[in-house]
Amino acid sequence: MPVNNSFTLPDATEIPMKKNPLMVVRSKAELSALISNERCSGHRVGFVPTMGALHNGHLSLVALSREYCSRTVASIFVNPTQFAPGEDFDSYPRREDEDLEKLREAGCDFVYLPSPEDIYPTGHVTNVRVDALSDRLDGQFRPHFFYGVTTVVARLFIHVAPDLAVFGQKDFQQLQIIRKMVRDLGFPIEIIGAPTVRDQDGLAQSSRNEYLSQDERRRASAIQTGLYRAKKRLLMGADLNTCIQEARTLIASAGFDRIDYVSAVRNDDLVDLDPSEPIPEHSRLLAAAWLGKTRLIDNIALTGAA
Repeated sequence: MPVNNSFTLPDATEIPMKKNPLMVVRSKAELSALISNERCSGHRVGFVPTMGALHNGHLSLVALSREYCSRTVASIFVNPTQFAPGEDFDSYPRREDEDLEKLREAGCDFVYLPSPEDIYPTGHVTNVRVDALSDRLDGQFRPHFFYGVTTVVARLFIHVAPDLAVFGQKDFQQLQIIRKMVRDLGFPIEIIGAPTVRDQDGLAQSSRNEYLSQDERRRASAIQTGLYRAKKRLLMGADLNTCIQEARTLIASAGFDRIDYVSAVRNDDLVDLDPSEPIPEHSRLLAAAWLGKTRLIDNIALTGAA
């Protein structure tokens, strides 16, 4: 990979790989120099932000970025501001060496590993919040969460300055919030939603799935089954409230300890569908429920695309 010799990159680390090197970047200044050099060379830059503990879902985002862009940056940063007190920030899986190897094999060009000080400078008081969208669905149960997500993503966007960023549709509410933030703040970044990657039993891949016991793992796919049955019934003309309740009953009967929500919403504003009106062109079914100490979320398109 060409590097402009006018830049000093003392902290960059090359990890040998079969196809291309993976450059590990640990400071904002170093990253800015590298990205500036890539732009001068005419490259389009894609970005995949992650918290690590990578699985095939994350790697599919890298693959999609590579379809659109000639250079791809992934970041790994376990963001403290999206965890409430008592949540799993301290125990969240961290495995840097494994993640770097997976990114190398996926053909990623750069991985950004910022320090907390680079993301949240001492004395910082500026945060980003997308009103309304952040208060629905997950926002009702984790009111801190999207506040932290939008703040860290906005700061990462400034650091990376990508042309395009890829987010998974598994976190559909997050995807819509990021899209709204980008529009409102005028970030010159195209946002792509990538299809959810699932295991053979239908469970959406997630870093938190490893918290599940073997017994919980066997029961976990009921959340997707409930959504698909509700979709089929709705499209056949069944009553919306009845379908939602049936999905909740199916999920509960599989042994889930608590159901936060099962909802049918419009894609753009995440407002609940009106049972008295026809299903709109772009709508989605979403659910969140607990198995033991693990909170699972999932969603499927009801009509239209993401």
